[in-house]
Amino acid sequence: MQWIIGALGALFVAGAAYHKGSLSLSGMLAAVLMGTIYFGAGNAFWFGILLLFFISSSLLSKLRAEHKEELERSYAKTGRRDAGQVFANGGLGMLLVLLNAVYPLPAWELLFVGVMATVTADTWATECGTLSKKPPRSILNGKRLPTGASGGVSLPGTLAAAAGGLLIGIASWVLQQLTGMTGQSLAALAAAGLFGGLVGAFADSLLGATVQKMNRCAVCGREVESGVHCGRPTAHARGWRWMSNDAVNALSSIAGGALALLIGGLM
Repeated sequence: MQWIIGALGALFVAGAAYHKGSLSLSGMLAAVLMGTIYFGAGNAFWFGILLLFFISSSLLSKLRAEHKEELERSYAKTGRRDAGQVFANGGLGMLLVLLNAVYPLPAWELLFVGVMATVTADTWATECGTLSKKPPRSILNGKRLPTGASGGVSLPGTLAAAAGGLLIGIASWVLQQLTGMTGQSLAALAAAGLFGGLVGAFADSLLGATVQKMNRCAVCGREVESGVHCGRPTAHARGWRWMSNDAVNALSSIAGGALALLIGGLM
């Protein structure tokens, strides 16, 4: 019955997101599969955190969407998430759900909090940072960068990242209480979400500034993530060719999860 409830709940949420344009068809199918596993192999704790990330990120992506439309042409992924983006953001969490189902350990829950805090913090930072009136600065040398440039950080983006990570940490404690799980204290989970999310988000920016694959537009000369810009194919400019945006998301999530686990162990 738990698997059926998970499937129906995931279908409802993913279907609504597809109707609103937040998910492509492949993204909707991936979200249904993922949500089913989160609830079926886990419970409302795991599913609730996934839902909180997805709903909050989708709402923020619609904030001043017309302003972000041009910037999205430079990204490998847009606000309409496909299957690859869905799995990049929630795949590690799904793996932790399955590991916990096979061999329950408190460590899986802490890692999960850090991973989900990272993807939430990074998404919130991107969505809010691109709306800043001041240009971002390079995480490497502090030089000004074009809005939306990979490796850029800003004060609004950093504050948004902190808020997103903290929200995941607090929500984790609330959901643990509601589901009767024996977990960490509110302070421990809040700290794990806050600092895990921030470290993960900054790791994403650092990887983006150093080793992420970036292309150059043959028309406007801009450095972009996408394979096509200004209507023409782009050429490889820098970074490791295998280090896609999805790979950067996965590695930064691991960093955020590891810090959350460390904080939980210390507190």
